[in-house]
Amino acid sequence: MTPQFFTASDGTRLAYRDEGEGLPLLCLSGLTRTMADFNYLIPHLPPIRLIRMDYRGRGNSQWTGAATYTVPQEGRDALELLDHLGVQKAALLGTSRGGLIAMLLAALAKDRLLGVALNDIGPVIERDGLSRIFDYLGRNPAAKTHAALAAALPAVMTGFANVPASRWLEEAEKHYTSGPRGLHITYDPALREAFIAAFDGPEFDAWPRFDALAGLPLALIRGATSDLRSPATTAEMQRRRPDMITAEVPDRAHIPFLDEPEAVAALRRWLEALHA
Repeated sequence: MTPQFFTASDGTRLAYRDEGEGLPLLCLSGLTRTMADFNYLIPHLPPIRLIRMDYRGRGNSQWTGAATYTVPQEGRDALELLDHLGVQKAALLGTSRGGLIAMLLAALAKDRLLGVALNDIGPVIERDGLSRIFDYLGRNPAAKTHAALAAALPAVMTGFANVPASRWLEEAEKHYTSGPRGLHITYDPALREAFIAAFDGPEFDAWPRFDALAGLPLALIRGATSDLRSPATTAEMQRRRPDMITAEVPDRAHIPFLDEPEAVAALRRWLEALHA
């Protein structure tokens, strides 16, 4: 499907899709990902108004430079998309980076949220997991074809198991475009500079952003072998929100694909809670 576009308040052209009817669900993807991140989940969703977007510098959205690739800016863009669509309140499903944006919006614009589901993210991100991202961020893969990359992914994506070869090929085709010189990332390479600046910046306590989710239906999907979210962080999240719907997806690291039975069941429970 061809993406739609809107213009943010600073003049940036951003891509999105708005499909279906019913409860609005805004899906926010991972750091380097696009709205295609949620393709696996869509067939498992009940009738819903599904809204997705490519952050600035990703996918079909305009590149605007490293200084603009921040969680606060992307949060503003998300709210402006809802404004553009005339959506006053939406549920948010945030994968990794998208979950950080969702927690920020809970702190700054809670009146716009119906509930939040987090995919393998929390208020504490393990530094070892972040360091691993440095290995590939902003760089084109060595593999020259989608098939070659798909064959290499099982060894690269440590912590994943029982993933069919067809899924690795889908992943390769989703996240890399093919050109005369091989495969290319689907985002601005300057995202690496933005990530390093955030990584090297001062640490801050993100628990108040998580606590801002109080009163909103909340779900957490976690990969059983994820290196970005520790068991201690998960336990503390559950302690603070004993009503939080949780699911641990076996054989998945960062991030679950969201079409695993455990993930689908938890998200369906969460969506039902939004109607309660």
